[in-house]
Amino acid sequence: MANMLFGEYAHNIDDKGRLIIPSKFRDALGETFVITKGLDHCLFVFSMTEWTVFQDKLRALPISDKDARSFSRFFFSGAAECTLDKQGRISVPQSLRKYAKLDKETRIIGVANRLEIWNADDWDSYADIDASDIEDKMAELGI
Repeated sequence: MANMLFGEYAHNIDDKGRLIIPSKFRDALGETFVITKGLDHCLFVFSMTEWTVFQDKLRALPISDKDARSFSRFFFSGAAECTLDKQGRISVPQSLRKYAKLDKETRIIGVANRLEIWNADDWDSYADIDASDIEDKMAELGI
């Protein structure tokens, strides 16, 4: 993905499971992209380029490793190809809506090379962290 994805947007998911993707993110995602289960009970959205990078890393893991099999099952079983409709919406599959508890209010956030779609209450709880809680870890990582 050539464009860096960042920012936070609030959008509602409708009764048919359709969700507007903010216009700022649409060009970076491209015509077709992938949505799948993410970590922390959100959804990950990857451009096809970034999905290829991500899936190649998963496919390179040894099939004999139990954790590697679990990672692959988790991300690939939930994956769906998406395209935007004329209103800039995607249809989020029911299984993914259930996984991320998406029923009305959502938060769509840019996280460098992917989008994350969160239940609004879950995101608000997660985002309400004290930066001092992550300072030491950032220092360990050299950030």
